[in-house]
Formats: sequence, C-alpha cells, structure tokens
Amino acid sequence: MAAYGLYSHIQSNRRRSIALLIGLFFLVYVLVYAGALLAAALSFDADLNTLAQIAWSDLLKAAPFATAGTALWIVIAYFFHQNMIDAVTGGREIQRADDPRLYTILENLCISRGITMPRLKVIESNALNAFATGMSAKQYSITVTTGLLDRLNDAEIEAVLGHELTHIRNGDVRVMIVAVIIAGVVSFFAELIFRLWFYNGFSFRSSRSDGRRGGGAGIAVLIAIALLVVAYVLSFLIRLALSRSREFLADAGSVELAKNPDAMISALRKIEGRGELPGATSAVMEMCVDNPREGFGELFDTHPSVERRITELVKFAGGHDPGPLALPPPTGELEDEQSGAKSPWQSEEGATTSVGSDATPDRGPWSQPAAEPEATPSPGPRGPHHS
Repeated sequence: MAAYGLYSHIQSNRRRSIALLIGLFFLVYVLVYAGALLAAALSFDADLNTLAQIAWSDLLKAAPFATAGTALWIVIAYFFHQNMIDAVTGGREIQRADDPRLYTILENLCISRGITMPRLKVIESNALNAFATGMSAKQYSITVTTGLLDRLNDAEIEAVLGHELTHIRNGDVRVMIVAVIIAGVVSFFAELIFRLWFYNGFSFRSSRSDGRRGGGAGIAVLIAIALLVVAYVLSFLIRLALSRSREFLADAGSVELAKNPDAMISALRKIEGRGELPGATSAVMEMCVDNPREGFGELFDTHPSVERRITELVKFAGGHDPGPLALPPPTGELEDEQSGAKSPWQSEEGATTSVGSDATPDRGPWSQPAAEPEATPSPGPRGPHHS
C-alpha cells in the first residue's frame, strides 16, 4: 500500500487524471454547443435537423473564443490561485521563527526524502484540517489550522504533513487544482446560459410577431437544457473521482514517510467531523485532509469515509484503531469557563485535564489527573493551571 512503492499504480492514476481533465475541457465545448442550440431554437422557425446544423456552425465560430477564454482562466488561476485561496481562508505564511515546532517537523520530513520544502501557511481557526496547494515546485505550499496544531501531538502532525507531502509528490495537488479550474469554467458557462434562458428566453419568445415555430424548436430546447445539466453534473462527479481515488495513496504515503501508522490513524480520528473551515468554498474543502461536507451517502462525498481509510491502514500498514476520540472544547471556548490566560499552544495540555475521568488520558508529561492540585504541584510554567 506504500505510495512510493506503487509507481506503476501512480503513473496509471496520473494518466487517468489527464484523460479526465481532457474530458472536462471537452465539456466546455458541449456547453457552447448547448448555448448555441438554445439560441437557435429561440431565434429560428425550423426543424430539429436545421437547428442542429445552425448550432454546429455557431460552435465552430465560437470554439476559438471559448478555448482562449478557458486558457486565460487557467493562466490566471495558475498564477493567482494561492492568493485567492488565502483570501478565502485567511492563510498566512510563516517561517521558522514563527513556529519552530511545526517548521522543524516539516523540514525533517522533506530532508528524509529529498523533497523540496514547500511553503508553510497557518489559518487561525478551531477547525482541524490541512491541505496542500500549488502548480509547480515554486508554488507548492501546505496550510494547517491552529486548531490542528493545538490538538494533535507531534507524531500526528508529522503524519498529516506526510499526507500532504504525498499529495505534492504524487502530483495530486496540481491535478486537483487544474480540475477545479476547468470545473469552474463549466459551472460559469452553465450558470450564464441558464440565467440568459430564464431571464430573457421567455420574453424573447413572446416578442415574436408570428406564433408559428418549426416542429423542432421545443425538442431543441429540451436537448440544450439536458446537455447543460449533464455537463455540469459530470464536471462535479469527475472532481469527486479525482479527489477520492487519491486519499488512500496519500494516507499510505504518510505512513511511508513517518513510519508511524498509529499516528496517521489517531490523527484521522481526531480530525474526523471537526474539519469544517468557515467561509471556505467547496473547491478548498475538496483539497483538505478530510471534508466533513457530506453528500447523499458516499455518492457525492469528495473523500472516502474516515472508517474506510482507517480500515485500509489497519489492513495494509498494521496500525491500531483506537476508535472515535472525544476532544475537549477549543481553546477559545475553554477561556469562557476557566480563569487565567492560556497560550494558543496549551490546548493539548488542557485536553488531559478537561476531558473527564471517563476518558482515556493522553500520553505525555501532563497525563496525570489534577484531582489533588495541593499534593501534586505544577510541573512548570507550561503545565496546566486550574482555578
């Protein structure tokens, strides 16, 4: 299951991804044809065959402009996609001095595999999530939330960073961003044509002086609408396929990098259901470690379920599944209930004292219960404080 050992599978995955992306690009021309057929049906009294020929002629004329517009869209997204993502999520780039702990973990992973170190970004959010972006070695970056840094230990953070590095190494990040770009074009054209139809179509039809139409107009309108719907749905489903098929390899790649399947499993358990990024678009959530936004069953889920991913890790990597993990409230919520100031990196310590006696305490120097604070003095300035 190790991602770096399955080169033939990775290459096959990339070839399939390229084919899917070509299919997505083809959907743009389908949309142009649908728009042309709809316009012909609203403008000419003719049979279906004549309307189809008119629409085909219009497609040939419009194809260069559609290609140029799509290419321009891709170029803009290539150079500015990271700025757009940061604007939506509030991500900011950090250096070693800003967070030596996080920076060192990522640096060590990259050195161990000879990987060029991507840029590191942090989002101020209680959500537990991370994602990688970039189209080239100079653009690659990994973004993590402060909530993830607060609640995961070093081994689990290393596993999450290894997961995102695998996405970069396997070319998944580049493919996903291109897929999102093309799907965005499809969505844009589909919505534009629908708006023109609903806002102008009926009024245009009623303004015609003669009410007589060729027998193919109604059928042509139905075909055009069907093409629009099919193109939009296919672009969405292809994005799901691109995302879901890569998460298993990324999990395996994390184990290959960090040599710790238990850390990857426990990280997934902690992230499970806690990864919602407020204000993030669906395209951003599709690139995250876990996407809590669910569809109908698993048909429209962008990620395989955490249960399936953990099952694969236990089966092929020999990891141990601790089961669903309960976590304390985020640091911001604890401040309303506890007196005294807490540093943003003290949540993991608080987790061992605020979960309750029924929960299994976390391992570490702060794992002792604080039932008798008088008898057990604080271990130091970084220890938990209780009023």
